Amino acid sequence: MVLHPDIDPVAISLGPLQVHWYSLMYLIAFACAWFIALRASRRSWSPVKPTQVEDLIVYGAWGVLLGGRLGYMFFYSLDKWLADPAMLFRLWEGGMSFHGGLIGVIVAIYVFARKQRIPFLAVGDFVAPLVPSGLLFGRIGNFIGQELYGRPTEVPWAMLFPSDPLHLGRHPSQLYEAFLEGFVLFFIVQFYARKPRLFGEVGGVFLIGYGLFRFMVEVVREPDAQFTGQVALLESFSWMTRGQALCIPMILLGLWLLRKSLPLVGSRPNKAIH
Repeated sequence: MVLHPDIDPVAISLGPLQVHWYSLMYLIAFACAWFIALRASRRSWSPVKPTQVEDLIVYGAWGVLLGGRLGYMFFYSLDKWLADPAMLFRLWEGGMSFHGGLIGVIVAIYVFARKQRIPFLAVGDFVAPLVPSGLLFGRIGNFIGQELYGRPTEVPWAMLFPSDPLHLGRHPSQLYEAFLEGFVLFFIVQFYARKPRLFGEVGGVFLIGYGLFRFMVEVVREPDAQFTGQVALLESFSWMTRGQALCIPMILLGLWLLRKSLPLVGSRPNKAIH
């Protein structure tokens, strides 16, 4: 069994100012997205130009933060939120949802595309390769913070998390997700986006890849306590976790985008999709 390093959650402390590792991971993620976006914007077929990258990153950051927080409240803590609406603003208590953040980013892309008069799906394809690096650092933040760890296991690399009240060896599922959703998905999407594609194809590859990887890791990830690992939608799907249920629409949407990809600009009159 491997003992978690039990890292101090505060990365930087300057008097009363404290920067937590999780916040630092967000900053690094946005910085990486900015760098990748600038490089991608210099491609001749890029729908987003270098001068537009700053606005896009700002829109995306607000989408991640607002969507992630609202998504967590709606998908994972709706009862508590309705009983205490002010908990939405108590960010220091934690609670962000990737699927909520994804919806927030989609809304941000829509607003940006409307403002810049760029096809919506084209902007989505541009943004998709920026996301895995953020997922990588986000999961590292989860690991440092000893949150979202896995189910009990007896595998040789089982990890003992000091914050676990049961003191059991568990799957380090945060590292599984960092590797699959961050590292592997990054190279898959970057490889696919290395040349011009039909509108929606790159975004479709990302949605399918993330959905499948997250669905797989959810098998060994400790379910949220309030759901006891099940989704009370249909009795025949009671084995499915909330995270797995939220991944299914992503996978289906990704398959639809690949099937219904729209022609590139220039192959027919340029009609922006808003």
